[in-house]
Order: sequence, then C-alpha cells, then structure tokens
Amino acid sequence: MKFNWGTGIVLAFVAFISFIMYFVINMSTDKKYDHDLVTEQYYSKELKFQEDIDKKKNSRLLKTDIFWKKTQKGLAITFPKQMEYNKIKGKVFLYRPSNKQLDYETEISLSSHTLLIPDERLVGGRWNIYIDWEYENTPYLYNKKIEY
Repeated sequence: MKFNWGTGIVLAFVAFISFIMYFVINMSTDKKYDHDLVTEQYYSKELKFQEDIDKKKNSRLLKTDIFWKKTQKGLAITFPKQMEYNKIKGKVFLYRPSNKQLDYETEISLSSHTLLIPDERLVGGRWNIYIDWEYENTPYLYNKKIEY
C-alpha cells in the first residue's frame, strides 16, 4: 500500500478524533472532574425567586441592615439594633462554592443582637452567606459573597 496525501489526511483525522475522544471519556469518567449543580433543589428554588425579591426589597427598607464581622471567636452577624432580638426568627446558611461538605446551616437563636458562628465551622476563603429571617411576620433576606 502506498502512503499518499489522501492516506495522510485520513490518518490525521483518525488521530485527532481519537485524541478528542480520549479526553471526553477521561473527563466524563474521572471523579476528580465531577461538577455538581450549585444546589440539588434547583427548580424548586427557582419557583421561590419572586418571594426572595420581595424579602430583599423589605431588607432595603430597613434603617440599618444586617452586617457581619470576622472576630477571633468566629463570624459575628449583627442584626438591626432597633428590633427586639427575641422576636427575630429564621435561618443562616453559609455556602462554600468550592466544597459542599463545608456548607453550614443553623437556626437563628439570639441572646443579644449578635449571632456568632464558631471559627471551627469555617475555613478561610470565599463563602456565600444567606440569612432568611423574619421580624414581626415581615420576611427579610440578606445575602452576600464574603471572604473569611
């Protein structure tokens, strides 16, 4: 068999397709490249989107919003001082984009205007913080991307 231009082009195509198929199969079967959705309940969260918009609007109407601060003991989340802290209810959810095993959720239970999340629960880096709370039957939502 003679090796000519036509044979060379066919062999180049076969080599290129084999190269691409190797990487496609390698990427789809290797657990190291496994990428999950941001959340498991993506569609149910999408249906609640308008509620979240209303809660954020309520938060913008507050005189002072929630603020957070990194302390030696952990993450201190301070609620507005003009509100009675014992009437504040809700949940705090800390989402770690790089590792879902580090995600942390807790109920809001206050003995002052500040909620402390212990330093042992958090590692340095980027976090998304979601605070879904209510005061006197008015819902609020605070979310922010933070560096801890």
